Amino acid sequence: MNDFFRTIRSFIMEYLPNQRCYSVNTVKSYRAVLNLLVDFLRSEKRTKISRIDFSTFNRDVIISFLDWLERSRNCGVRTRNQRLMVLRSFFQYAGVIDCTQVAMQHDVENVPMKNVPDRIMDFLTEDALKTLLAQPDISKRLGLRNQFFMTLMYDTAARCGELLSMKIHALRIDTKHPVAYLLTTKGNKPRSVALMNRTVEHCKRYLKVFHPTSSDDDYLFYTISHGTRHRMSADNVATFMEKYGEMARKTCPEVPQRVHPHQLRHTRAIHYYRDGMPLQLIAELLGHASVETTKVYAYADTEMKRAAMEKADRNRNASPPLPIWEGDEEMILQLSGLK
Repeated sequence: MNDFFRTIRSFIMEYLPNQRCYSVNTVKSYRAVLNLLVDFLRSEKRTKISRIDFSTFNRDVIISFLDWLERSRNCGVRTRNQRLMVLRSFFQYAGVIDCTQVAMQHDVENVPMKNVPDRIMDFLTEDALKTLLAQPDISKRLGLRNQFFMTLMYDTAARCGELLSMKIHALRIDTKHPVAYLLTTKGNKPRSVALMNRTVEHCKRYLKVFHPTSSDDDYLFYTISHGTRHRMSADNVATFMEKYGEMARKTCPEVPQRVHPHQLRHTRAIHYYRDGMPLQLIAELLGHASVETTKVYAYADTEMKRAAMEKADRNRNASPPLPIWEGDEEMILQLSGLK
């Protein structure tokens, strides 16, 4: 291997997991970007792998790679920017271990990020949420499981991967203050989330049916294939949520056209925000490393605007309050300093 591939190896195998302590999923995403970069050089630049080294790269090559992602792979602006951040990290590392690569490090750092248009978080109204959660037939085994999954996901504001990775021992429901312990899929940062009483009831019913004799180290949510339990997949979750979304939309027009797992996390965050919870606390509950990430939820949605307008209208039409000293001669003398 030449210096370029040796640097990739140490970046992926040593620097990211051991020095930066990145999670397995994060390391995989970095590896995927570097694989895409090599694929781009092979397919678009007709460069053999044996010919790829640091001299292959310059600012124009990096920009061409990013444009190729958008044009040929239909990547959005956010994805393009994320790929650029990975390349910045890699070439920064290369510049640290070999000073001859510092110039290339600066070239990549000077490639600009594209502006990302603001987006409004898609979430469920309270009526839409109630209708969605009412769709599973809990008299059937899978209906009971699916309803509990959606209920737990909303109550904990967890990521889908966090719930799918959860094991039975992560639940503490036989205590005065029931909690769930989540191991985030981003950075392996654990956090605890309080469980509401209604969720605890769902949980006990689910455990009785699905885990009557299970070990505490078993996955909370599972599927059975050829007589063997396997951790439930994200595709499974997406499928039943899409189905329930279509069913719910028939009776509740407020249900969005597309219902997906992460929507429940957005919904819980928006509901927290509407109820007046501080952003710092919402950030902790969501497992965000920085409150800046949580600020995406801090916008005035239609309902909040409507409520603010109604309050302003009521205040404008209301009669001004009488002064507290009105008709009280003794208070007037006291306030004027005469008594």
